[in-house]
Amino acid sequence: MQAYRGMDIGTAKPEPALRAQLLHHLIDILDPSDQYTAGDFVRLADEACAAITRSGGLPVVSGGTGFYIRNFVYGLPTAPAAEPSLRAAIARELAERGAAALRDELAAADPAAAARIHPNDLYRLTRALEVLRASGRPLSAFAPSHKPRARWRFLLAYLERPREELYARIDARVASMFARGLYEEFERLRRAGYGPDAPGMKAIGYAEFFAAEGAGYNLASAQGLATVAELIKRNTRRYAKRQETFFRALPGLVRIDARDGAATLSRVLRDFLAADQ
Repeated sequence: MQAYRGMDIGTAKPEPALRAQLLHHLIDILDPSDQYTAGDFVRLADEACAAITRSGGLPVVSGGTGFYIRNFVYGLPTAPAAEPSLRAAIARELAERGAAALRDELAAADPAAAARIHPNDLYRLTRALEVLRASGRPLSAFAPSHKPRARWRFLLAYLERPREELYARIDARVASMFARGLYEEFERLRRAGYGPDAPGMKAIGYAEFFAAEGAGYNLASAQGLATVAELIKRNTRRYAKRQETFFRALPGLVRIDARDGAATLSRVLRDFLAADQ
């Protein structure tokens, strides 16, 4: 979500001073209304990594979106490419029949995909239906590869903390975001025309404002903002738990205690680079 312009506080983008010292890529490249797929990320990340290595640097892919990271490491699934006419037809059906009807259709043919896709994730819902109609096979039938791509050599490092410490840091991070103006950032984005259907505004840290408002809370009130803060904390904790489960299943993962992360990661990285000598 750091790819989206204007979403600075809610996505915890690196501070400008750090970005001036250490070059970051794929930040502020899209508007919140733009769709950003795993295929887009893999293509752009490949281009960035190629440019970095040509200049003698070491690419570091940092982030927590497991689905995107997995596709970068292991390659994209072999599902059929998008068909514009079919995608447009499904979009019309979505507008006319609603998401629930499309979800029922998907659940009947591909219950695994339907159970995995979040109710608010209309992109993945329509993509799963697109694959089903184009190929006659469910999206879950196109299994991802379990072999890393040959283009790069990967060191997969996972920083972990005790659950209690992690949750305390999440609570502190959310409090800091509100202190820095998260609500004001949300309102600026909404005034710019980005509503709840904009892909960027479905991110944790923004979607909760819409959810609280839909439940009848006044966002400008102390109670409303407190409700939003608690929703963000809850959803971030749930997301962090899913991240742990996802990343720990990756083969060859090096797990590092974040409390001693710098020293351990330096040693692991030295050993990794020494293998190239």
